[in-house]
Amino acid sequence: MNHEIGKWLMGIGLGILGIGLIVYIFGSKLHWLGRLPGDIRVEKDGFSLYIPITTMILLSIIFSVIIRLIQYFTK
Repeated sequence: MNHEIGKWLMGIGLGILGIGLIVYIFGSKLHWLGRLPGDIRVEKDGFSLYIPITTMILLSIIFSVIIRLIQYFTK
């Protein structure tokens, strides 16, 4: 295996650990996440559908900015 793949896997693992810690520590303050305007929620007897469109767009923008900043400072 390539050493570069190992570095990427460790970085991804640390990122997931960091996200887990944020959710664990600040979970009570993030109750609004997933209930934004634009998130689709349909609940009926025996059926529920949840499509978090706005939440996914927001998270995508945040992660894109973080990745761009990391790329900018590591060059």
